[in-house]
Amino acid sequence: MHIFVTGATGWVGSAVIEDLLRAGHTVTGLSRSDDKAAVLAATGARVVRGTLDDLDLLRNTASTADAVIHTAFNHDFSKFAANAAQDRLAIETLGGALEGSQRPLLVTSGLARLAQGRAATEADVPGPLSPRQSEAAAKTLAERGVRVATVRLAPSVHGLGDYGFVALIARLAREKGVSAYIGEGQNRWAGVHRSDAARVYRLALEHGVTEPVYHAVADEGVAFRRIAETIGRQLGLPVESRAREHFGWFADFAAADMWASSAHTRARLGWEPVGPGLLADLDQAGYYADASS
Repeated sequence: MHIFVTGATGWVGSAVIEDLLRAGHTVTGLSRSDDKAAVLAATGARVVRGTLDDLDLLRNTASTADAVIHTAFNHDFSKFAANAAQDRLAIETLGGALEGSQRPLLVTSGLARLAQGRAATEADVPGPLSPRQSEAAAKTLAERGVRVATVRLAPSVHGLGDYGFVALIARLAREKGVSAYIGEGQNRWAGVHRSDAARVYRLALEHGVTEPVYHAVADEGVAFRRIAETIGRQLGLPVESRAREHFGWFADFAAADMWASSAHTRARLGWEPVGPGLLADLDQAGYYADASS
């Protein structure tokens, strides 16, 4: 299968490409810069240079692929609404190129605001106030007959080299001199190792994209306090409850309940996580090599 992947050099996208190539698929990846394009080419993937704003490039490349995986997203939270709109337009463009062909499209979303007081399931639907528009765009495409599904990623897609939310929490702990949580710290985060997350995308394609939503979730829910305690132990810092102001713009995430089941995904895809769990992964000194940068 020839698969076009956006976000090809990102934390998740690069793992997806590695997994696809290992399984014998042909891959074309989107890259924004020459240096990242060189790294991508060295994996054996084909490279197209461009960004999510190059809609003609997205359309033309998708039209020649057997399937498309969209993992790209601009995570500059200072302009989240604009980035969400960019993401939606890219999804609409990719889906338009596949419309009428039954060639599948996988888009990426998260677990925020899906459920409160229980584990979110694949059947849950984002509310109208959900800031990210990936699933809304996918729903519109599905209504037009496009074979499209959403892969919801756990808030922590972890692994050595992580530069996502956990790395941000560790960096903040070093800056403030304390590894913190909010309140009692009992709000829960789901987790998944990046290699396990990558396999969800591949297996969904290989199984024909029969479901509207897949959950890339290994650890159903880990209390945020336990995450803070593990980080504190590894960095030699005290662990304390702090007010929301401690986390700044990240406070809503630090206080959020983002836990989920992946039972339906496991049953449909035969997917079983094999990578280390979230706390085991975080309980390695090497995880924090770049936490101060």
